[in-house]
Amino acid sequence: MARVSGVDLPNNKQARIALTYIFGIGETRALSILAKAEIDPFRKMQTLDEDELNRVRSVIEQEGQIEGDLRKEVGLNIKRLIEIQSYRGLRHRRSLPVRGQRTHTNARTRKGPRKGTVAGKKKATK
Repeated sequence: MARVSGVDLPNNKQARIALTYIFGIGETRALSILAKAEIDPFRKMQTLDEDELNRVRSVIEQEGQIEGDLRKEVGLNIKRLIEIQSYRGLRHRRSLPVRGQRTHTNARTRKGPRKGTVAGKKKATK
């Protein structure tokens, strides 16, 4: 397995897909990295030799933040929003959708599983 930026990339995938296993690299950025490194995006990772992998590593270092640095920056940005008590920060704190989605229905991914009806509650008798 090829190791780039502390991530093991799968050998049996195309280079453009394998690079997306790195946090912060999507398909568009992977294609631009491979173009700068002068590598065919459709070649499998196992066919790349050490020289080509080194070119990919150097281009990724020049491109900008990825993996740990990017995760840290995103976490600090969210923490800052929470500290200044912005609307977005309050939504993050309450684990609700941040970007204006509705919550009356849906939003189950953010809100978690449904809270069922209370079991021990008795109805008033006449």
